[in-house]
Amino acid sequence: VQLAESGGALVQPGGSLRLSCAVSGFSFSTYDMSWVRQAPGKGLEWVSCISSGGSITDYAASVKGRFTVSRDSAENTLILQMDSLKLEDTAMYYCAAPSRICASYDFLAPPRPSDFAYRGQGTQVTVSS
Repeated sequence: VQLAESGGALVQPGGSLRLSCAVSGFSFSTYDMSWVRQAPGKGLEWVSCISSGGSITDYAASVKGRFTVSRDSAENTLILQMDSLKLEDTAMYYCAAPSRICASYDFLAPPRPSDFAYRGQGTQVTVSS
């Protein structure tokens, strides 16, 4: 099983980034998928979740209206388009396959390692002027 994130970079406030996650080794099209992040010195935080078919999405309040999650099941790829980036978006971003469907999770509660069947190694996003 591999989840390989890419696209992280140093960007100025107000800028945009597009993160990708290439998935192999499990049936991507049957899993809901998520992005989570961890800022320096803090715990994991939900960012977004998308249903297996791509029709249902959910976002943390802190990113709603700025971030867009999508998936390409033909390419086994998960995408996170991040616009209007803020300093507080600085974090390591992880692609993860939740153990249950997105609707099972309370985005206000920090995710636990047991919440994920699979998780990638992460890509660093740094927002700084």
